[in-house]
Amino acid sequence: MRSLCIIFLLILSICSIHSQDIIVDKDGFETFSMIEGDTSYTMKKYFMAFLNEGPNRDHTVEEAAKIQAGHLAHMDKLAKKGIINIAGPFADDGLTKGIVIYAIPTLEEALEITKKDPAVKAGRLIVEIRPWWAAMGSTLK
Repeated sequence: MRSLCIIFLLILSICSIHSQDIIVDKDGFETFSMIEGDTSYTMKKYFMAFLNEGPNRDHTVEEAAKIQAGHLAHMDKLAKKGIINIAGPFADDGLTKGIVIYAIPTLEEALEITKKDPAVKAGRLIVEIRPWWAAMGSTLK
């Protein structure tokens, strides 16, 4: 029952996004204000990238290690610039290898920086990017 209530609230929250007045802030990010009970939130659009297994996985161990080092350096560079909020691999052996949440204003910009990733260039990863709303200041607990 609790799961059903959580799903209902999630659907209700998603539906309410479309009824809000979305504005573009000074940095180009889409935001809107939301009140839930006695708490007010500013919701901001981010982009969540799913790093999926690519078609080219037949690299030698040495080549794969070099590509992975380049991938991690690319991610580190973006994190230092404040473009990545959080990223990491999944702990299983599924086709989706990891996620990245980009704090970047547009899908086009997210796609552009993704194309520069050495693992994407090598075909080891393909990326699916989706817009994602979160309350500004949210953190993992």
